[in-house]
Amino acid sequence: MAKMFADDLGVELILLIPDSFDDLLKKISDNSAHIAAAGLTITKDREKIYRFGPAYQEISEQLVYNVENRRPKNLSQLDGGALEVVANSSHEEKLTYLKEEFPNLNWKSHHTLESEELLQMVSDNIIEYTIADSNELSLNQRFLINLRVAFDISEKQSLAWALPKTDDNSLYLEVQKFFKKIKENGELTRLIERNYGHVEDFDYVGTKIFRRHIETRLPRYQPFFEQAAAKYNLDWRLIAAMGYQESHWDPEAVSPTGVRGIMMLTLKTAKDLNIKDRLDPKSSIYGGAKYFKRTHKRINKKITEPDRTWMAMAAYNIGYYHLQDARQITRKLNKDPNRWIDVKQALPLLATKKWYKKTRYGYARGWESVQYVENIRSYYDILKWVDEGSIEAIPTPEEFFKIPNGL
Repeated sequence: MAKMFADDLGVELILLIPDSFDDLLKKISDNSAHIAAAGLTITKDREKIYRFGPAYQEISEQLVYNVENRRPKNLSQLDGGALEVVANSSHEEKLTYLKEEFPNLNWKSHHTLESEELLQMVSDNIIEYTIADSNELSLNQRFLINLRVAFDISEKQSLAWALPKTDDNSLYLEVQKFFKKIKENGELTRLIERNYGHVEDFDYVGTKIFRRHIETRLPRYQPFFEQAAAKYNLDWRLIAAMGYQESHWDPEAVSPTGVRGIMMLTLKTAKDLNIKDRLDPKSSIYGGAKYFKRTHKRINKKITEPDRTWMAMAAYNIGYYHLQDARQITRKLNKDPNRWIDVKQALPLLATKKWYKKTRYGYARGWESVQYVENIRSYYDILKWVDEGSIEAIPTPEEFFKIPNGL
């Protein structure tokens, strides 16, 4: 959003990464930075010091604990000092107010640790509890699978950019204008979907099995994923995520419909790709990467990344022409056929007679393709995290492909 805003103003974006949350707020207080864009919650105390732009997302503040430990039912059940939070955060501000209701409530404040580091410490059973925003927990719970929500400590809270309080209102007015624009044209909704749309439903058992398979199965096939990805200029982790969704990296997997192998290729596709043995892991992975590259190239050039990749995945699963039917339905619904957030709402309609009888290629289990894409997006995030050994932001579109601006 910051890059979009800078482009909208016609200025260069300069990103400053403070050493701590305290430093971030100080830069706004002393007017040495123009905007703080850091998932900041609008609070009464902060509004006395900073000027907030329009809210762009709602979250809940949640008490987080380790699943191996006892789940507290309310704040009175927390042991003294067992709760640790980021100093001067909205979480600490909320706790300060809650202490009036729970006089025995105590916590430890950290000036140098970030929220993600505290979540890691809860997951590792180093500390008992912390507080996190619901959106942040949703992103990290796939990596730190021992984390659980005990309860919300707040009603819905709004996130917004913070600006210094000055006599010059010009930047503040431009921020208001910008958010009005991206709310009305749907870009804000699409941005939130791109970052959070695939992480809403956390599957503890499925994620735990996936993490185990990363350790036990992936090492045997990772060289093939890397080699195939290099050949077709793709990110090997993306192809590996697709392979896991297809077969759980089982080279002998066979579906009731006759597709086989790690990448679950049909007999016709295998013949088209000149693959003689679909159960051979290397052949299957190379074939899947080649077929995905080919499918990606077929997607309308007007569709930009990452939507183009999501659509190519859906086409890999449901078929290119069924995807085109879904895009046609999207048009009839007066939505954008070039946006995944709109097309994924139309895909399930391919299984509804009212809609599929009007399409050229007929019935298809479109809801399966939506889940297919969303699962792969989560698997990709986890593989990226494991491969790089740290929790980082969701990948940019260019990270899917190793050349600028996609294929």
